[in-house]
Amino acid sequence: MTARHIAALYFNDKREYAKKRLQKLKAVGFIGERRRNVNEPSVLFLTRKAFAYLKGSGQLSQHPSLGVNSFESRATVSKFTLHHELEIMDVKAAFHSALAQSETFSVAEFLTWPLLYQFETSRNGYSSGVLVKPDGFIRIHEKEADGGLSEHSMFLEVDRSSKTQDALIAQISRYLEYYKSGGFAVRNGGTQDRFKEYPFRVLIVFKSAERRNNAAERLLQNNPPILTLAWLTTLAEATAHPLDSIWIRPKDYREAAKGTPFEPRERREAWGYQRQSAREAFVEKSVRKLRLFAEGE
Repeated sequence: MTARHIAALYFNDKREYAKKRLQKLKAVGFIGERRRNVNEPSVLFLTRKAFAYLKGSGQLSQHPSLGVNSFESRATVSKFTLHHELEIMDVKAAFHSALAQSETFSVAEFLTWPLLYQFETSRNGYSSGVLVKPDGFIRIHEKEADGGLSEHSMFLEVDRSSKTQDALIAQISRYLEYYKSGGFAVRNGGTQDRFKEYPFRVLIVFKSAERRNNAAERLLQNNPPILTLAWLTTLAEATAHPLDSIWIRPKDYREAAKGTPFEPRERREAWGYQRQSAREAFVEKSVRKLRLFAEGE
C-alpha cells in the first residue's frame, strides 16, 4: 500500500493522522519501504518483525498458513505486478472513502488476497478444473428500512490490458459457471440447487473505454451471452467515483448500439482488436450507465 491507501482504509482519509502512526510503526521496524524513484509514491510493506508479531499473537490464526520466506516474497514482486496491485488498492481505497459517506451502505469485507476466495471450475475433457484467482472479493452491507440487513457480493477484476480478449472472456465465463453450478452458493452455506439465492456481480475495471467496449461486445458474442453478470467501467471512473453512474453491463451496451453501425455482430473467424474512435464517442454519449446501488432502493 501507499500512505494514501492506509489513510483511506484506516484513518477515514485523515492523512496527517496516518502519517504520524506510520512514523511510529517504521521506527519500531514493523513497516518497511520499497526503493523508489524520486517522483514515485512511497510503497510500504510489513516487515519480518511485523509478521512474527502478528503470528505470535494469534492474529493470523484464521488465515491460511504462510511461512516467513513466502511472506517476504510479497515485498519483492516485479514492478509490473506491483503496479497492478497498487491499482487494485486504488479501487479498494476509493470504495472505502465513498462508502464512509453513506448511512445505508458499508463495507463488510474487501479482500485482496486471492488465497482466501479463489475457486475452481470444471474444464471439459480434463479431470482437474481451472483455478480462478480474482483480484478482489467484496461484501457490502445495506441497512433496510425495516431495520434488517441485506448483502451485496461482488468479485473484482482489474484488467492489466495484457490478456487477449479470448482469455479475458474465458475468465468471465468461469464466473458464470461458478454461479450456475452452485459453487458460490455452497461456499456461502447453501446448496447447489438454490444457486439463485446467492447472486453476485463481477466488477471489471479497464484502463480505457476502448478496451471496456471491446469486452462488452465479446461478452455479448459469448455462448451463452453474458448480459448482466459483468459490470464494466474504467480505472479513472472507478477510482474517482465508484458508487456513481459509471458501470456498463453488456446488456446496456447492446441496447445502446442496437440499430447503429456499432451494433455487435456475430463473432468473426479472426477477431482483431477493435479501435473505433467514433464508437467510443457514441457509447459515452448513448449508453445507460448504472450505479452499483442507490440510497433508498
